[in-house]
Amino acid sequence: MNKISKNTQKELLEEKHNQYNTPEFIKSDPIQIAHQFSKKEDIEIIAFLSSTIAWGNRKMIIRNAKKIVDIMHNNPYEFIINLSKADLENINDFTHRTFQLVDFKYFLAALQYIYKNHKGLEEVFTQGYKTDRTIYSAIKYFREIFFELPHEKRTEKHIANIEKKSAAKRLNMFLMWMIRKDKRGVHFGLWKDIPTSALKIPLDVHVGNTARALGMLTRKQNDWKAVEELTDNLKQFDKKDPVKFDFALFGLGVFEKFGKS
Repeated sequence: MNKISKNTQKELLEEKHNQYNTPEFIKSDPIQIAHQFSKKEDIEIIAFLSSTIAWGNRKMIIRNAKKIVDIMHNNPYEFIINLSKADLENINDFTHRTFQLVDFKYFLAALQYIYKNHKGLEEVFTQGYKTDRTIYSAIKYFREIFFELPHEKRTEKHIANIEKKSAAKRLNMFLMWMIRKDKRGVHFGLWKDIPTSALKIPLDVHVGNTARALGMLTRKQNDWKAVEELTDNLKQFDKKDPVKFDFALFGLGVFEKFGKS
């Protein structure tokens, strides 16, 4: 593919951002589950769990996220806060691909630990961010806190290890959902102490392939260095809100098969 000029890149990304950053997008996206709630804690808990299982078939992701809501009796925060050992033992049916029942139960227990001992998800990510004002540190610190309880080693693979250069797609997506606020009705903008300008692009195979086809990403691996390269390039088009172009890159890749021969 011929090299695309910066102006053409920007025009295309702005056009597709406007096309896909609408409530219509929600209908086919896992973010729809969190939109069923209005209370901050309910939104962030179910958004975190929905983003955790956000890989694979999108219909399966949404179906299993709805199952999580049912398990939580449609009241995520109250369920987490009041969760007992007996409640955990009574959950006997949840799997999403390699995210097994043992992983799910640990996630519920870890969420309770975070809300009871660390003032909630927002506080943990914010504390990590404040160490050096980077999303890298926010994710690193969150992972440390999340796994402070006794757990099986296998469960660790379901929270990205950013120190091993993971792209951390699902955590970056969750943070984008919680922090971005542009009044278009898709993202929530609930968290106030981490700026949108600090967010990193949720890099998956579709976003990566589209970015490479546009000449915006040279790195071949979808890892943290690629996340930083692409986000830095997107900042040339919108310094304050670079991840808004996730809509464009994802939409072009998934819905329009952009860059595929």
